Amino acid sequence: MTDLTKLEADLSALIAAAPDAAALEAVRDAALGKSGSISDLLKTRGAMSPDERRERGPLINGLRDRIGAAIAERKAELEAGELDARLAAEHVDLTLPPPPERRGRVHPTMQVQDEMIAIFAEMGFGLAEGPDIEDDFHNFTALNFPPKHPAREMHDTFWLPQDEHGERKVLRTHTSPVQIRTMQRTNQALPGWIANGPPNGGEPPIRIIVPGRTYRSDSDATHTPMFHQLEGLVIDRAIHMGHLKWTLETFIARYFETPLVETRFRPHHFPFTEPSAEMDVKCDRSGADIKIGQGDDWMEIVGCGMVHPNVLRTCGLDPDVWQGFAFGFGIDRLGMLKYGVPDLRDMFASDVRWLDHYGFSAFAAPNPATGLS
Repeated sequence: MTDLTKLEADLSALIAAAPDAAALEAVRDAALGKSGSISDLLKTRGAMSPDERRERGPLINGLRDRIGAAIAERKAELEAGELDARLAAEHVDLTLPPPPERRGRVHPTMQVQDEMIAIFAEMGFGLAEGPDIEDDFHNFTALNFPPKHPAREMHDTFWLPQDEHGERKVLRTHTSPVQIRTMQRTNQALPGWIANGPPNGGEPPIRIIVPGRTYRSDSDATHTPMFHQLEGLVIDRAIHMGHLKWTLETFIARYFETPLVETRFRPHHFPFTEPSAEMDVKCDRSGADIKIGQGDDWMEIVGCGMVHPNVLRTCGLDPDVWQGFAFGFGIDRLGMLKYGVPDLRDMFASDVRWLDHYGFSAFAAPNPATGLS
C-alpha cells in the first residue's frame, strides 16, 4: 500500500523545486492528471472495504487537496516572479522623449483643391461632380468640338473599347462635361441638385465649380496622364467678360495671399467658349521659386472665356437670354507654383519621403477664417 506521507513529501519537494510554469504543470499532471499518482489512489477507493474506505478515503482526499493548494501557491509565486522580471526588463524612463510617431500627411493636390473650394465658396460657388468615364456627346460634341478635332484623336485621348451597343466611352479629358450635365439639369429641375441653384424651379442662375480627375496621353515635367482640374461655370442674365476678370483676379489674389496681382488676357481658342482667352499673371522668375504678384515676367495660369452660344443651345438654354463664362485651372500646377514643387510627376510617384516633405497636417484644413495653408 502506498505510503501517503512519503508521496506527499516527494510531490511537495518537486513542487517547490519547479523553476517555471511548464515544470510545475508537469508535476501537476504527474500527481493530479488522468493517470497521476494521486488520481490512481482515488480510483482504488471503489475496491476498498467499508472500514478501509472510512479510514483511508479521507487521507487520500486530504492529500489531493493539499497538493492542489501547494501547486496553486507555487504557480502564483512563479507568475509574480515573472511579472517582476518583466517590469525590471521593460522599465520605461518617463523623463525621455517618446519615440517618433509616424503620421499620415495630406497630399498637396488635395490640400490645394480644398483651398480652391474654400475660396470659391466664399464667392458663392456651389460644388458639382460627374463621372470619370464619359460618352462622346458630353466630352466633345456638346462642347462644340467638331468631328475631326485633334482632341478626339487617340494620341491625345484615352478611348475605351466599344460596348455592346457599339458606343465608345472615353476617360474624360476635362471636367467640362459636368458643366453640360449641370446646364441640362436646369431644364429638368431634378431633385438632389448639388450646385448653387437654380432657385426658381429649373432655370439659371448657375454658379458652380467642378474639381476632379482628368486624363490625357501626355507625360513630362509639367504634364501627367492623370491630373486634376477645377473648372468654374457661371450662367445668368447680362454676364460679361468684366465679371470673369473680377472673379479670376479675386481668386488669384486670395489663393496666393497677395494683394499685388497684375493680369493680362490674351486671345486664345477653345471650342466651347467665344471669345476665349488665357489669363497671365505677373511674376518673378529670378530665384528658385516663382513669385506671384511681383517681378516683370508673365506666366499663363488659366484658360477662360464666355460660354459659346452653341453650347448653351445644346443644353436647352437660349443664348439671347442667358450668358455665362467658364474657366479651368490645373490643381496640380497651382500646387507646384504655391509650394515650390519642381516636377509634376513627383506628385504621383507614391514616394513617402516626398509626401513627408511636401504634405500637410490633417488638422490644418483650409479655412477662410483661420488661413488657407
